[in-house]
Amino acid sequence: MTALTRLRLTDFRSHASLDLKLDARPVCLWGSNGAGKTNVLEAISQLGPGRGLRAAALPDMTRRGGETGWTISATLDDERKIGVGLDRGTTGNKRTIRLDGAPATASDLADLIRIVWLTPAMDSVFRGGASERRRFFDRQVMAHIPGHGSVSSRYEKAMRERNALLERGRVDPAWADAIEGRMAEAGALIASHRARVLTALQDGINARPEGYFPKGDLALEGEAERLAGEGASLFDIQDQIAEVLAKGRYRDQAAGRTLSGPHRTDLTVIHRPTGAPAGEASTGQQKALLIGLILASARALSEDGAGPSPLILLDEAAAHLDRDRRAALFDELIELGGQAWLTGTEEFLFEAFEDRAQRVEVEADGDPV
Repeated sequence: MTALTRLRLTDFRSHASLDLKLDARPVCLWGSNGAGKTNVLEAISQLGPGRGLRAAALPDMTRRGGETGWTISATLDDERKIGVGLDRGTTGNKRTIRLDGAPATASDLADLIRIVWLTPAMDSVFRGGASERRRFFDRQVMAHIPGHGSVSSRYEKAMRERNALLERGRVDPAWADAIEGRMAEAGALIASHRARVLTALQDGINARPEGYFPKGDLALEGEAERLAGEGASLFDIQDQIAEVLAKGRYRDQAAGRTLSGPHRTDLTVIHRPTGAPAGEASTGQQKALLIGLILASARALSEDGAGPSPLILLDEAAAHLDRDRRAALFDELIELGGQAWLTGTEEFLFEAFEDRAQRVEVEADGDPV
C-alpha cells in the first residue's frame, strides 16, 4: 500500500508552513471554507505527472508574500523522501524534483506514486462539451500511463505548427507532410494509451460492488481509438491519422485550424441502471456516476500489478452525499487499499469512518490543530 506518512508545505498557496505526521489510514481534512483544505490536495497532486489538480502555473501556487517560491516535502511509506518545488532562478521559473536528497525527474516519481482525484469542478464533465470529457479521461490515462502527458504535448506542439501553416493561406506539401507525420506518430500513441485505459477502466467498473454508486458503460468516439481498441498496430493507426490530416488540408485551411484527429475524440458514458447517456441523468445520478468512475480508476490501478496503489484525492465529495452513501463510499475506499485524502467543512461528515481514518482540522491560517 502506498501512503504519505509525512507532508510538509512551505509557502504553498495559503500555507506559510504546514507539517502533517500521518499513518497509512485515510486522511480527513476538515475546516471552514477558505481554510486551505483543497490547497493540501493540490500540493499532493504536484507529486504526480502533469500540472496538478488545478492545472495551475507554477508561480500561481506561491503564497502571497512568498519570495523564493514554494516547496512540498513528503515521506512515502516511512522510507522514501520526496521534494518538489518552484525555483525562481535567473533563467526563470523551474520545477525542481528531489528523491532521497538527489535530483530526480517526474518519471522517477511516477514509478513511486500514482494519483487519481475528484473535485467539484469536475461535476460538469457530463454536461459540458467534448473537451471537458476528453480532459477528464486523459487525466485518468495519465494516472495509468504517466508518459501520456509528454506524448500529448508533442502532438499539441505539432498541431500548433500545422495550424500556423494553415493560417498563412498557402500550404507547402513537404512541410505539411513533415508536421503531419509528427502529429500522426504522437496521435497513434495517444489513441493506443486511451484504448488501453478504457479497457482497464471498464474492467474496474465491472469489478466494483453493486451499490450506491452506479456503474457506467464507456466508449471513445474517435477513429484512431476505435482502431486501437480493435488491435490495430501503431503503424496502421499512424497511417490512418496521417491520411485524414492530408485529405483535410483544404477544409482545415478554410477553418484556420485542424478539425480532425485525436484532439477531437469524445468520451461517452451510459448510466447503466437506466441505459441513458450520462448527460441526460439527474445531477445526483451524475455525481454518483462520477464517484463510481474515480473508484473504478483507483481499483484498476490497484489491481494492474504495474505499480503502487494510488493516492485517492476527493475534494468535498462527502458533503453532497447522505449518511448511507457516505458510509458506502468510506467502506469502498478502505477496501481499495490506497490512501485516500478527503475534505469537508464539518468533522461529522467523516464519522462513518470511525477509527479507520485520521482526522485533521485545518484552520484559516493553514496550520493543523
